[in-house]
Amino acid sequence: MPAWISARVLFASMFVAATALLTTAFYMEYVMLLEPCPLCMMQRIWIALAGVLALLAAVHGRATRVWSGVVGTAAVIGSGFSVRQLWLQNLPPSEVPACGPGLEYMIEVFPLSEVLRAMVMGTGNCAEVSWTLLGISIPGWVLLAFAGFIVGAVLAWRSAPSAQSAPSAPSAQSA
Repeated sequence: MPAWISARVLFASMFVAATALLTTAFYMEYVMLLEPCPLCMMQRIWIALAGVLALLAAVHGRATRVWSGVVGTAAVIGSGFSVRQLWLQNLPPSEVPACGPGLEYMIEVFPLSEVLRAMVMGTGNCAEVSWTLLGISIPGWVLLAFAGFIVGAVLAWRSAPSAQSAPSAPSAQSA
């Protein structure tokens, strides 16, 4: 890996990417008027969490392996929600779960446990493909972004000095 690509640069890049992804999500919601489904909201939460953790890692500058593990774990969990939505989108129409009300309505009316269940499992709304680019739907692009975060976390991990190569403390010699 080139010397200019330090763990801090990788983490800062992940933060910028997360910010760009969330900006795009809000653009799609408020300008293109695409209503996010419960699984979309979960993916946003995990993108935001991975981005904030990456920012903290870039600012902290130490404990690179710990930060890499934390950011990578957030990306792996978030990618699970992308995979779940892609699976729902590829079900035969007869096997798609029933559509539910919008997330905003659910938050106002349903108990928190029902809202969380819908956000984790998804509803029939999550099976709708409302936008594609190059034949890939939104959760497919988000899955690629999570994969990028995972690769970045692995590269940051590998750039961290190992415990064996760290300078050892001077030994105290008795006279």
